[in-house]
Amino acid sequence: MTSSTPTSTIFLVLRRLRTPLIVLILIFALSVLGLTLVPGPPDANGVIQRLSFFHSVYFFSYTATTIGFGEIPYAFSEQQRLWVTLCIYLSVIGWAYTLGTVFAMLQDKNFLNAVAVQRFARQVRRLREHFFLVCGYGETGRLICKALDELGYRAVVIEKDETKVGDLELQSYSADMPALCADAGEPDTLLFAGLNSRYCRGVIALTNDDSTNLAVAIAARLLAPALPALCRAEHAETVNNMASFGTRHIINPFEQFGEYMALALHSPAAYHLLLWLTGLPGTTVTRHRDPPVGKWVLCGYGSFGKVMTEALENASLPVTIIDRSPPVDPAHHWIKGDGTGADALAAAGIREAVGIVAATGNDVNNLSIVVTAHQMNPGLFTVLRQNQVANRALFDAFESDFTMVPSEIVAHECLAILTTPLLAPFLAAVRKADDAWAEALLQDVTGRFGWDVPAVWSVAINISQAPSVYRLLMRHEARLKLGDLLRAPVTGRPELACRALLLLREGDPPRLLPDADQEILLGDQLLFVGDETARKELGLTLFNAHTLNYVLTGLDSPGGLVWEWLAARRRAKDAAHG
Repeated sequence: MTSSTPTSTIFLVLRRLRTPLIVLILIFALSVLGLTLVPGPPDANGVIQRLSFFHSVYFFSYTATTIGFGEIPYAFSEQQRLWVTLCIYLSVIGWAYTLGTVFAMLQDKNFLNAVAVQRFARQVRRLREHFFLVCGYGETGRLICKALDELGYRAVVIEKDETKVGDLELQSYSADMPALCADAGEPDTLLFAGLNSRYCRGVIALTNDDSTNLAVAIAARLLAPALPALCRAEHAETVNNMASFGTRHIINPFEQFGEYMALALHSPAAYHLLLWLTGLPGTTVTRHRDPPVGKWVLCGYGSFGKVMTEALENASLPVTIIDRSPPVDPAHHWIKGDGTGADALAAAGIREAVGIVAATGNDVNNLSIVVTAHQMNPGLFTVLRQNQVANRALFDAFESDFTMVPSEIVAHECLAILTTPLLAPFLAAVRKADDAWAEALLQDVTGRFGWDVPAVWSVAINISQAPSVYRLLMRHEARLKLGDLLRAPVTGRPELACRALLLLREGDPPRLLPDADQEILLGDQLLFVGDETARKELGLTLFNAHTLNYVLTGLDSPGGLVWEWLAARRRAKDAAHG
Protein backbone atom coordinates (compact mmCIF):
# COMPACT_ATOMS: atom_id res chain seq x y z
CA MET A 1 0.00 0.00 0.00
CA THR A 2 1.31 3.45 -0.92
CA SER A 3 1.01 6.71 0.91
CA SER A 4 -1.82 7.89 -1.37
CA THR A 5 -5.18 8.81 0.09
CA PRO A 6 -8.30 6.79 -0.62
CA THR A 7 -9.57 9.56 -2.96
CA SER A 8 -6.72 8.74 -5.36
CA THR A 9 -8.93 5.95 -6.75
CA ILE A 10 -10.83 8.53 -8.80
CA PHE A 11 -7.64 9.96 -10.25
CA LEU A 12 -6.36 6.46 -10.98
CA VAL A 13 -9.52 5.66 -12.96
CA LEU A 14 -9.29 8.93 -14.90
CA ARG A 15 -5.62 8.36 -15.66
CA ARG A 16 -6.20 4.83 -16.95
CA LEU A 17 -9.23 5.86 -19.06
CA ARG A 18 -7.79 9.14 -20.31
CA THR A 19 -6.84 7.92 -23.80
CA PRO A 20 -10.05 5.89 -24.44
CA LEU A 21 -12.21 8.82 -23.33
CA ILE A 22 -10.33 11.22 -25.60
CA VAL A 23 -10.77 8.78 -28.51
CA LEU A 24 -14.53 8.53 -27.87
CA ILE A 25 -14.89 12.30 -27.61
CA LEU A 26 -13.00 12.85 -30.86
CA ILE A 27 -15.07 10.22 -32.70
CA PHE A 28 -18.31 11.75 -31.43
CA ALA A 29 -17.22 15.31 -32.25
CA LEU A 30 -16.03 14.38 -35.73
CA SER A 31 -19.23 12.42 -36.42
CA VAL A 32 -21.48 15.29 -35.33
CA LEU A 33 -19.46 17.88 -37.26
CA GLY A 34 -19.49 15.77 -40.44
CA LEU A 35 -23.21 15.10 -40.25
CA THR A 36 -23.95 18.83 -40.00
CA LEU A 37 -21.81 19.53 -43.10
CA VAL A 38 -22.87 16.62 -45.35
CA PRO A 39 -25.76 17.74 -47.63
CA GLY A 40 -29.12 16.04 -47.23
CA PRO A 41 -31.97 15.47 -49.71
CA PRO A 42 -33.71 18.54 -51.27
CA ASP A 43 -37.03 19.67 -49.83
CA ALA A 44 -40.24 20.30 -51.77
CA ASN A 45 -38.83 23.57 -53.13
CA GLY A 46 -35.59 21.89 -54.29
CA VAL A 47 -33.44 23.45 -51.52
CA ILE A 48 -30.70 21.16 -50.09
CA GLN A 49 -31.45 20.35 -46.43
CA ARG A 50 -28.80 20.07 -43.73
CA LEU A 51 -29.10 18.68 -40.20
CA SER A 52 -28.82 21.15 -37.36
CA PHE A 53 -26.23 20.67 -34.63
CA PHE A 54 -28.96 19.63 -32.17
CA HIS A 55 -30.37 16.94 -34.50
CA SER A 56 -26.84 15.64 -35.24
CA VAL A 57 -26.05 15.30 -31.53
CA TYR A 58 -29.41 13.66 -30.87
CA PHE A 59 -28.97 11.19 -33.75
CA PHE A 60 -25.49 10.04 -32.70
CA SER A 61 -26.46 9.91 -29.03
CA TYR A 62 -28.79 6.99 -29.64
CA THR A 63 -27.01 5.51 -32.65
CA ALA A 64 -23.40 5.42 -31.39
CA THR A 65 -24.50 3.81 -28.14
CA THR A 66 -26.35 1.02 -30.04
CA ILE A 67 -29.69 2.01 -28.52
CA GLY A 68 -31.43 2.10 -31.90
CA PHE A 69 -31.44 3.63 -35.35
CA GLY A 70 -33.80 5.97 -37.16
CA GLU A 71 -33.32 8.77 -39.68
CA ILE A 72 -34.70 11.97 -38.23
CA PRO A 73 -36.09 14.53 -38.85
CA TYR A 74 -36.26 13.26 -42.47
CA ALA A 75 -34.86 10.39 -44.55
CA PHE A 76 -31.13 10.84 -45.18
CA SER A 77 -29.42 11.35 -48.49
CA GLU A 78 -26.94 8.83 -49.87
CA GLN A 79 -24.04 11.04 -48.75
CA GLN A 80 -25.40 11.23 -45.19
CA ARG A 81 -25.95 7.46 -45.04
CA LEU A 82 -22.38 6.87 -46.23
CA TRP A 83 -21.05 9.20 -43.50
CA VAL A 84 -23.24 7.58 -40.82
CA THR A 85 -22.02 4.12 -41.84
CA LEU A 86 -18.40 5.24 -41.47
CA CYS A 87 -19.11 6.84 -38.08
CA ILE A 88 -20.89 3.71 -36.78
CA TYR A 89 -17.81 1.58 -37.46
CA LEU A 90 -15.59 4.21 -35.86
CA SER A 91 -17.77 4.27 -32.73
CA VAL A 92 -17.72 0.45 -32.49
CA ILE A 93 -13.92 0.54 -32.61
CA GLY A 94 -13.85 3.32 -29.99
CA TRP A 95 -16.20 1.50 -27.61
CA ALA A 96 -14.32 -1.78 -28.05
CA TYR A 97 -11.06 -0.02 -27.16
CA THR A 98 -12.68 1.67 -24.15
CA LEU A 99 -14.30 -1.50 -22.80
CA GLY A 100 -11.06 -3.44 -23.23
CA THR A 101 -9.24 -0.79 -21.21
CA VAL A 102 -11.93 -0.93 -18.51
CA PHE A 103 -11.72 -4.74 -18.24
CA ALA A 104 -7.92 -4.57 -18.05
CA MET A 105 -8.16 -1.94 -15.31
CA LEU A 106 -10.63 -4.06 -13.31
CA GLN A 107 -8.04 -6.86 -13.27
CA ASP A 108 -5.15 -4.59 -12.37
CA LYS A 109 -3.80 -5.30 -8.89
CA ASN A 110 -3.00 -1.65 -8.13
CA PHE A 111 -6.51 -0.57 -9.02
CA LEU A 112 -8.11 -3.35 -6.95
CA ASN A 113 -5.87 -2.43 -4.02
CA ALA A 114 -6.87 1.24 -4.32
CA VAL A 115 -10.56 0.29 -4.32
CA ALA A 116 -10.04 -1.98 -1.30
CA VAL A 117 -8.27 0.82 0.58
CA GLN A 118 -11.08 3.25 -0.17
CA ARG A 119 -13.76 0.77 0.93
CA PHE A 120 -11.80 -0.09 4.07
CA ALA A 121 -11.25 3.56 5.02
CA ARG A 122 -14.96 4.26 4.51
CA GLN A 123 -15.91 1.34 6.79
CA VAL A 124 -13.56 2.57 9.50
CA ARG A 125 -14.86 6.15 9.28
CA ARG A 126 -18.42 4.89 9.72
CA LEU A 127 -17.64 3.01 12.94
CA ARG A 128 -19.47 4.59 15.86
CA GLU A 129 -18.43 2.16 18.59
CA HIS A 130 -15.18 1.31 20.34
CA PHE A 131 -12.80 -0.97 18.49
CA PHE A 132 -9.28 -2.39 18.74
CA LEU A 133 -6.75 -2.14 15.92
CA VAL A 134 -5.30 -5.63 15.35
CA CYS A 135 -2.13 -5.82 13.22
CA GLY A 136 -1.66 -9.39 12.00
CA TYR A 137 -4.34 -12.05 11.54
CA GLY A 138 -2.31 -15.17 12.15
CA GLU A 139 -3.09 -17.73 14.82
CA THR A 140 -2.85 -15.16 17.62
CA GLY A 141 -4.86 -12.55 15.74
CA ARG A 142 -7.60 -15.08 15.02
CA LEU A 143 -7.86 -15.95 18.72
CA ILE A 144 -7.88 -12.27 19.69
CA CYS A 145 -10.63 -11.38 17.20
CA LYS A 146 -12.76 -14.32 18.25
CA ALA A 147 -12.43 -13.45 21.94
CA LEU A 148 -13.12 -9.75 21.32
CA ASP A 149 -16.23 -10.67 19.33
CA GLU A 150 -17.51 -12.88 22.16
CA LEU A 151 -16.90 -10.04 24.61
CA GLY A 152 -18.85 -7.59 22.44
CA TYR A 153 -15.92 -5.57 21.06
CA ARG A 154 -15.19 -4.67 17.44
CA ALA A 155 -11.81 -5.09 15.74
CA VAL A 156 -10.18 -3.50 12.70
CA VAL A 157 -7.61 -5.85 11.13
CA ILE A 158 -4.50 -5.21 9.05
CA GLU A 159 -2.90 -8.30 7.51
CA LYS A 160 -0.23 -8.59 4.81
CA ASP A 161 -1.25 -12.06 3.64
CA GLU A 162 -4.20 -11.91 1.23
CA THR A 163 -5.22 -15.50 2.04
CA LYS A 164 -5.62 -14.70 5.74
CA VAL A 165 -7.72 -11.64 4.95
CA GLY A 166 -10.00 -13.89 2.91
CA ASP A 167 -10.19 -16.32 5.83
CA LEU A 168 -11.32 -13.50 8.14
CA GLU A 169 -14.19 -12.63 5.80
CA LEU A 170 -15.39 -16.25 6.00
CA GLN A 171 -15.59 -16.24 9.80
CA SER A 172 -19.04 -15.98 11.41
CA TYR A 173 -18.42 -13.00 13.67
CA SER A 174 -21.45 -11.31 15.20
CA ALA A 175 -20.30 -7.94 13.83
CA ASP A 176 -18.40 -6.96 10.70
CA MET A 177 -14.65 -6.57 11.17
CA PRO A 178 -13.09 -4.30 8.52
CA ALA A 179 -9.89 -5.85 7.16
CA LEU A 180 -7.19 -4.51 4.85
CA CYS A 181 -4.44 -6.43 3.05
CA ALA A 182 -1.47 -4.14 3.64
CA ASP A 183 1.76 -3.72 5.58
CA ALA A 184 0.96 -2.68 9.15
CA GLY A 185 4.47 -1.26 9.49
CA GLU A 186 3.59 1.76 7.33
CA PRO A 187 2.22 4.73 9.35
CA ASP A 188 -0.29 5.69 6.61
CA THR A 189 -1.82 2.22 6.84
CA LEU A 190 -2.37 2.65 10.57
CA LEU A 191 -3.96 6.06 10.02
CA PHE A 192 -6.34 4.63 7.42
CA ALA A 193 -7.22 1.91 9.94
CA GLY A 194 -8.38 4.46 12.50
CA LEU A 195 -5.32 4.93 14.72
CA ASN A 196 -6.39 8.52 15.40
CA SER A 197 -10.09 7.72 15.66
CA ARG A 198 -11.74 8.69 18.92
CA TYR A 199 -13.33 5.23 18.98
CA CYS A 200 -10.01 3.34 18.88
CA ARG A 201 -9.30 1.81 22.29
CA GLY A 202 -5.91 0.21 21.65
CA VAL A 203 -3.39 -1.16 19.16
CA ILE A 204 -2.32 -4.83 19.14
CA ALA A 205 0.74 -5.78 17.04
CA LEU A 206 0.70 -9.56 16.51
CA THR A 207 2.59 -10.16 13.27
CA ASN A 208 5.28 -12.86 13.07
CA ASP A 209 7.88 -10.23 12.15
CA ASP A 210 9.54 -8.40 15.03
CA SER A 211 10.56 -5.46 12.81
CA THR A 212 6.93 -4.87 11.77
CA ASN A 213 5.76 -5.04 15.37
CA LEU A 214 8.48 -2.56 16.29
CA ALA A 215 7.33 -0.19 13.53
CA VAL A 216 3.75 -0.41 14.83
CA ALA A 217 4.92 0.29 18.37
CA ILE A 218 6.88 3.38 17.27
CA ALA A 219 4.01 4.70 15.13
CA ALA A 220 1.51 4.21 17.95
CA ARG A 221 3.81 5.94 20.43
CA LEU A 222 4.35 8.98 18.18
CA LEU A 223 0.96 9.32 16.46
CA ALA A 224 -1.36 8.24 19.29
CA PRO A 225 0.58 8.39 22.57
CA ALA A 226 -2.57 8.13 24.71
CA LEU A 227 -3.57 4.75 23.25
CA PRO A 228 -2.38 1.52 24.92
CA ALA A 229 -0.16 -0.47 22.54
CA LEU A 230 0.43 -4.20 23.01
CA CYS A 231 3.25 -5.59 20.90
CA ARG A 232 4.55 -9.10 20.45
CA ALA A 233 8.34 -9.54 20.45
CA GLU A 234 10.42 -12.72 20.44
CA HIS A 235 13.95 -11.27 20.45
CA ALA A 236 15.68 -9.37 23.24
CA GLU A 237 16.88 -6.65 20.84
CA THR A 238 13.31 -5.90 19.77
CA VAL A 239 12.12 -5.83 23.38
CA ASN A 240 14.82 -3.31 24.32
CA ASN A 241 14.06 -1.16 21.28
CA MET A 242 10.33 -1.10 22.06
CA ALA A 243 11.02 -0.27 25.67
CA SER A 244 13.25 2.65 24.64
CA PHE A 245 10.28 4.17 22.78
CA GLY A 246 8.06 3.88 25.82
CA THR A 247 5.92 0.92 24.69
CA ARG A 248 3.95 0.06 27.81
CA HIS A 249 3.04 -3.56 27.07
CA ILE A 250 5.62 -5.83 25.43
CA ILE A 251 4.68 -9.51 25.30
CA ASN A 252 7.32 -12.18 24.76
CA PRO A 253 5.47 -15.54 24.76
CA PHE A 254 8.59 -17.49 25.73
CA GLU A 255 9.41 -15.28 28.70
CA GLN A 256 5.74 -15.23 29.68
CA PHE A 257 5.57 -19.02 29.78
CA GLY A 258 8.85 -19.05 31.68
CA GLU A 259 7.15 -16.93 34.34
CA TYR A 260 4.19 -19.33 34.33
CA MET A 261 6.55 -22.27 34.82
CA ALA A 262 8.40 -20.51 37.62
CA LEU A 263 5.06 -19.73 39.28
CA ALA A 264 3.90 -23.34 38.87
CA LEU A 265 7.10 -24.54 40.57
CA HIS A 266 6.79 -21.97 43.37
CA SER A 267 3.00 -21.88 43.85
CA PRO A 268 0.92 -24.34 41.77
CA ALA A 269 -2.37 -22.93 43.06
CA ALA A 270 -1.41 -19.39 42.03
CA TYR A 271 -0.51 -20.70 38.57
CA HIS A 272 -3.89 -22.39 38.12
CA LEU A 273 -5.68 -19.31 39.43
CA LEU A 274 -3.84 -17.15 36.88
CA LEU A 275 -4.61 -19.64 34.11
CA TRP A 276 -8.30 -19.68 35.06
CA LEU A 277 -8.67 -15.90 35.21
CA THR A 278 -6.86 -15.16 31.95
CA GLY A 279 -8.30 -17.98 29.83
CA LEU A 280 -10.05 -17.40 26.53
CA PRO A 281 -13.83 -16.99 26.82
CA GLY A 282 -15.76 -20.17 26.17
CA THR A 283 -12.94 -22.53 27.17
CA THR A 284 -12.46 -24.82 30.16
CA VAL A 285 -9.30 -24.96 32.24
CA THR A 286 -8.04 -28.36 33.37
CA ARG A 287 -6.02 -28.58 36.56
CA HIS A 288 -2.64 -30.16 35.95
CA ARG A 289 -0.53 -32.09 38.40
CA ASP A 290 2.14 -30.00 40.08
CA PRO A 291 5.67 -29.99 38.56
CA PRO A 292 7.85 -32.44 40.51
CA VAL A 293 11.20 -31.74 42.15
CA GLY A 294 14.19 -33.58 40.72
CA LYS A 295 16.27 -33.92 37.58
CA TRP A 296 14.94 -32.49 34.28
CA VAL A 297 15.87 -33.04 30.64
CA LEU A 298 15.44 -30.26 28.07
CA CYS A 299 15.55 -30.78 24.28
CA GLY A 300 16.24 -27.76 22.07
CA TYR A 301 18.27 -24.85 23.43
CA GLY A 302 16.69 -22.04 21.41
CA SER A 303 14.88 -18.95 22.68
CA PHE A 304 12.28 -20.99 24.52
CA GLY A 305 14.81 -23.53 25.75
CA LYS A 306 16.95 -20.82 27.33
CA VAL A 307 13.96 -19.35 29.18
CA MET A 308 12.89 -22.76 30.49
CA THR A 309 16.43 -23.63 31.56
CA GLU A 310 16.61 -20.40 33.55
CA ALA A 311 13.23 -21.06 35.19
CA LEU A 312 14.22 -24.59 36.24
CA GLU A 313 17.64 -23.54 37.49
CA ASN A 314 16.14 -20.67 39.50
CA ALA A 315 14.07 -23.33 41.26
CA SER A 316 17.32 -25.18 42.04
CA LEU A 317 16.45 -28.08 39.74
CA PRO A 318 19.28 -29.77 37.77
CA VAL A 319 18.86 -29.68 33.97
CA THR A 320 20.50 -31.76 31.24
CA ILE A 321 20.28 -30.14 27.79
CA ILE A 322 20.05 -32.04 24.51
CA ASP A 323 20.88 -29.97 21.43
CA ARG A 324 22.22 -30.60 17.95
CA SER A 325 24.98 -28.00 18.36
CA PRO A 326 25.81 -27.76 22.05
CA PRO A 327 28.06 -24.80 22.90
CA VAL A 328 31.05 -25.04 25.16
CA ASP A 329 29.41 -24.13 28.45
CA PRO A 330 30.70 -25.81 31.60
CA ALA A 331 27.74 -24.42 33.58
CA HIS A 332 25.38 -26.94 31.95
CA HIS A 333 25.40 -30.64 31.21
CA TRP A 334 25.14 -31.06 27.41
CA ILE A 335 24.27 -34.04 25.20
CA LYS A 336 24.63 -33.74 21.42
CA GLY A 337 21.47 -34.82 19.53
CA ASP A 338 17.87 -33.80 18.92
CA GLY A 339 16.07 -35.92 21.53
CA THR A 340 13.92 -37.85 19.05
CA GLY A 341 16.13 -40.91 19.39
CA ALA A 342 16.40 -43.11 22.47
CA ASP A 343 20.23 -42.94 22.54
CA ALA A 344 20.41 -39.20 23.28
CA LEU A 345 17.64 -39.44 25.88
CA ALA A 346 19.33 -42.37 27.58
CA ALA A 347 22.63 -40.48 27.66
CA ALA A 348 20.84 -37.54 29.28
CA GLY A 349 19.52 -39.83 32.05
CA ILE A 350 15.86 -39.82 31.06
CA ARG A 351 15.13 -42.94 33.15
CA GLU A 352 16.19 -41.13 36.34
CA ALA A 353 14.58 -37.78 35.40
CA VAL A 354 11.27 -36.48 36.75
CA GLY A 355 10.41 -34.16 33.87
CA ILE A 356 11.17 -33.37 30.23
CA VAL A 357 10.80 -30.18 28.18
CA ALA A 358 10.39 -30.53 24.39
CA ALA A 359 11.36 -27.01 23.30
CA THR A 360 12.27 -27.26 19.61
CA GLY A 361 10.60 -25.22 16.88
CA ASN A 362 9.20 -28.32 15.15
CA ASP A 363 5.91 -29.79 16.39
CA VAL A 364 6.55 -33.25 14.96
CA ASN A 365 9.96 -33.43 16.64
CA ASN A 366 8.49 -32.28 19.96
CA LEU A 367 5.84 -34.99 19.85
CA SER A 368 8.43 -37.58 18.89
CA ILE A 369 10.62 -36.52 21.82
CA VAL A 370 7.94 -36.86 24.48
CA VAL A 371 6.53 -40.11 23.06
CA THR A 372 9.98 -41.71 23.06
CA ALA A 373 10.73 -40.35 26.52
CA HIS A 374 7.44 -41.71 27.92
CA GLN A 375 8.22 -45.15 26.57
CA MET A 376 11.49 -45.06 28.53
CA ASN A 377 10.01 -43.41 31.65
CA PRO A 378 6.17 -43.45 31.83
CA GLY A 379 5.99 -41.24 34.93
CA LEU A 380 7.67 -38.20 33.36
CA PHE A 381 6.18 -34.75 33.80
CA THR A 382 6.04 -33.29 30.26
CA VAL A 383 6.25 -29.70 29.09
CA LEU A 384 5.48 -29.60 25.38
CA ARG A 385 5.93 -26.69 23.00
CA GLN A 386 3.20 -26.41 20.34
CA ASN A 387 4.15 -24.03 17.54
CA GLN A 388 1.08 -24.38 15.29
CA VAL A 389 -2.52 -24.22 16.52
CA ALA A 390 -3.48 -26.44 13.56
CA ASN A 391 -1.73 -29.35 15.33
CA ARG A 392 -3.96 -29.10 18.39
CA ALA A 393 -5.61 -32.49 17.77
CA LEU A 394 -2.23 -34.25 17.93
CA PHE A 395 -1.19 -32.49 21.12
CA ASP A 396 -4.57 -33.07 22.77
CA ALA A 397 -4.25 -36.78 21.98
CA PHE A 398 -0.94 -36.95 23.83
CA GLU A 399 -2.25 -35.13 26.94
CA SER A 400 0.95 -33.50 28.17
CA ASP A 401 1.07 -31.86 31.59
CA PHE A 402 1.93 -28.37 30.25
CA THR A 403 1.51 -27.32 26.64
CA MET A 404 3.08 -24.03 25.60
CA VAL A 405 1.19 -22.43 22.68
CA PRO A 406 2.73 -19.01 21.90
CA SER A 407 -0.39 -17.68 20.16
CA GLU A 408 -2.63 -18.52 23.13
CA ILE A 409 -0.24 -17.00 25.65
CA VAL A 410 -0.09 -13.72 23.73
CA ALA A 411 -3.88 -13.73 23.33
CA HIS A 412 -4.40 -14.30 27.07
CA GLU A 413 -2.12 -11.41 27.99
CA CYS A 414 -3.62 -9.02 25.44
CA LEU A 415 -7.19 -9.68 26.56
CA ALA A 416 -6.28 -9.37 30.24
CA ILE A 417 -4.57 -6.01 29.71
CA LEU A 418 -7.02 -4.42 27.27
CA THR A 419 -10.44 -5.58 28.43
CA THR A 420 -9.84 -5.69 32.20
CA PRO A 421 -7.09 -3.27 33.27
CA LEU A 422 -7.55 -4.03 36.99
CA LEU A 423 -6.70 -7.69 36.40
CA ALA A 424 -2.98 -6.94 36.01
CA PRO A 425 -2.45 -5.56 39.57
CA PHE A 426 -4.50 -8.42 41.02
CA LEU A 427 -2.42 -11.04 39.20
CA ALA A 428 0.73 -9.29 40.40
CA ALA A 429 -0.55 -9.69 43.95
CA VAL A 430 -1.38 -13.36 43.29
CA ARG A 431 2.18 -14.02 42.12
CA LYS A 432 3.54 -12.61 45.38
CA ALA A 433 1.08 -14.43 47.64
CA ASP A 434 1.85 -17.71 49.39
CA ASP A 435 0.50 -20.97 48.04
CA ALA A 436 -1.93 -21.54 50.91
CA TRP A 437 -3.75 -18.23 50.27
CA ALA A 438 -3.88 -18.91 46.52
CA GLU A 439 -5.14 -22.47 47.10
CA ALA A 440 -7.94 -21.27 49.39
CA LEU A 441 -9.05 -18.66 46.86
CA LEU A 442 -8.84 -21.15 43.98
CA GLN A 443 -10.98 -23.68 45.81
CA ASP A 444 -13.53 -20.99 46.69
CA VAL A 445 -14.00 -19.49 43.21
CA THR A 446 -13.84 -22.74 41.23
CA GLY A 447 -16.22 -24.32 43.74
CA ARG A 448 -18.73 -21.55 43.02
CA PHE A 449 -18.21 -21.03 39.28
CA GLY A 450 -16.60 -24.25 38.06
CA TRP A 451 -13.50 -24.56 35.85
CA ASP A 452 -15.02 -22.88 32.81
CA VAL A 453 -13.26 -19.58 32.13
CA PRO A 454 -15.38 -16.99 34.01
CA ALA A 455 -16.39 -13.46 33.17
CA VAL A 456 -13.87 -10.99 34.63
CA TRP A 457 -14.73 -7.30 34.58
CA SER A 458 -13.96 -4.05 36.34
CA VAL A 459 -16.19 -1.15 37.39
CA ALA A 460 -15.34 2.42 38.36
CA ILE A 461 -17.81 4.22 40.63
CA ASN A 462 -18.23 7.35 38.51
CA ILE A 463 -20.92 9.07 36.43
CA SER A 464 -20.07 7.18 33.23
CA GLN A 465 -19.80 3.58 34.50
CA ALA A 466 -22.14 3.66 37.51
CA PRO A 467 -24.47 6.68 37.22
CA SER A 468 -27.16 5.38 39.59
CA VAL A 469 -24.66 4.61 42.37
CA TYR A 470 -22.85 7.89 41.71
CA ARG A 471 -26.05 9.91 42.19
CA LEU A 472 -26.90 7.95 45.33
CA LEU A 473 -23.50 8.59 46.92
CA MET A 474 -23.62 12.27 46.00
CA ARG A 475 -26.46 12.69 48.48
CA HIS A 476 -25.49 13.75 51.98
CA GLU A 477 -25.05 10.94 54.51
CA ALA A 478 -25.67 8.25 51.86
CA ARG A 479 -23.76 5.06 52.61
CA LEU A 480 -23.45 1.91 50.53
CA LYS A 481 -21.91 -1.47 51.36
CA LEU A 482 -20.53 -3.85 48.77
CA GLY A 483 -22.73 -6.74 49.94
CA ASP A 484 -25.88 -4.65 49.50
CA LEU A 485 -24.90 -3.82 45.93
CA LEU A 486 -24.14 -7.40 44.89
CA ARG A 487 -27.73 -8.65 44.82
CA ALA A 488 -29.82 -9.73 41.85
CA PRO A 489 -32.71 -7.43 40.84
CA VAL A 490 -35.25 -10.27 40.99
CA THR A 491 -37.74 -11.51 43.55
CA GLY A 492 -36.00 -12.35 46.83
CA ARG A 493 -32.86 -10.37 45.86
CA PRO A 494 -30.46 -13.35 46.01
CA GLU A 495 -26.70 -12.79 45.97
CA LEU A 496 -25.18 -12.31 42.55
CA ALA A 497 -23.01 -15.15 41.23
CA CYS A 498 -19.86 -13.07 41.41
CA ARG A 499 -17.11 -12.08 43.81
CA ALA A 500 -15.07 -8.92 44.25
CA LEU A 501 -11.35 -9.62 43.86
CA LEU A 502 -9.81 -6.18 44.22
CA LEU A 503 -10.68 -2.67 45.33
CA LEU A 504 -8.53 0.29 44.35
CA ARG A 505 -9.02 3.60 46.13
CA GLU A 506 -6.95 6.69 45.57
CA GLY A 507 -4.50 7.21 48.39
CA ASP A 508 -4.98 3.72 49.85
CA PRO A 509 -3.12 0.46 49.19
CA PRO A 510 -4.94 -2.14 47.05
CA ARG A 511 -7.47 -4.21 48.99
CA LEU A 512 -7.62 -7.86 47.98
CA LEU A 513 -10.91 -9.76 48.30
CA PRO A 514 -13.00 -6.99 49.90
CA ASP A 515 -15.82 -8.43 52.02
CA ALA A 516 -19.54 -7.65 52.04
CA ASP A 517 -19.18 -4.99 54.76
CA GLN A 518 -16.72 -2.96 52.67
CA GLU A 519 -18.07 0.57 52.21
CA ILE A 520 -18.17 1.86 48.62
CA LEU A 521 -17.01 5.43 47.95
CA LEU A 522 -17.00 7.67 44.90
CA GLY A 523 -14.01 6.99 42.68
CA ASP A 524 -13.53 3.38 43.83
CA GLN A 525 -12.48 0.82 41.23
CA LEU A 526 -13.60 -2.78 41.67
CA LEU A 527 -12.57 -6.02 39.96
CA PHE A 528 -15.15 -8.82 39.81
CA VAL A 529 -15.21 -12.46 38.74
CA GLY A 530 -18.36 -14.48 38.12
CA ASP A 531 -20.74 -15.58 35.42
CA GLU A 532 -22.06 -13.51 32.52
CA THR A 533 -25.56 -13.25 34.01
CA ALA A 534 -24.21 -11.63 37.17
CA ARG A 535 -22.21 -9.19 35.06
CA LYS A 536 -25.32 -8.07 33.16
CA GLU A 537 -27.47 -7.82 36.30
CA LEU A 538 -24.84 -5.76 38.12
CA GLY A 539 -24.56 -3.51 35.08
CA LEU A 540 -28.33 -2.93 35.17
CA THR A 541 -28.12 -2.02 38.86
CA LEU A 542 -25.26 0.40 38.27
CA PHE A 543 -27.07 2.22 35.46
CA ASN A 544 -30.74 2.18 36.50
CA ALA A 545 -31.81 4.10 39.59
CA HIS A 546 -35.07 2.13 40.02
CA THR A 547 -33.19 -1.18 39.84
CA LEU A 548 -30.69 0.08 42.42
CA ASN A 549 -33.53 1.15 44.72
CA TYR A 550 -35.13 -2.30 44.45
CA VAL A 551 -31.80 -4.07 45.13
CA LEU A 552 -31.21 -1.94 48.25
CA THR A 553 -34.75 -1.81 49.67
CA GLY A 554 -36.77 -4.59 48.05
CA LEU A 555 -39.43 -2.03 47.06
CA ASP A 556 -40.44 -1.95 43.41
CA SER A 557 -40.76 1.79 42.83
CA PRO A 558 -42.66 2.98 39.74
CA GLY A 559 -40.73 4.29 36.78
CA GLY A 560 -41.54 7.29 34.63
CA LEU A 561 -43.05 10.66 35.53
CA VAL A 562 -46.67 9.60 35.08
CA TRP A 563 -46.36 6.46 37.21
CA GLU A 564 -44.40 8.31 39.89
CA TRP A 565 -47.12 10.98 40.01
CA LEU A 566 -49.83 8.33 40.32
CA ALA A 567 -47.89 6.53 43.06
CA ALA A 568 -47.38 9.75 44.99
CA ARG A 569 -51.08 10.57 44.67
CA ARG A 570 -52.03 7.11 45.94
CA ARG A 571 -49.69 7.44 48.91
CA ALA A 572 -51.19 10.83 49.75
CA LYS A 573 -54.71 9.43 49.54
CA ASP A 574 -53.81 6.46 51.75
CA ALA A 575 -52.26 8.81 54.29
CA ALA A 576 -55.40 10.99 54.32
CA HIS A 577 -57.67 8.00 54.88
CA GLY A 578 -55.33 6.59 57.48
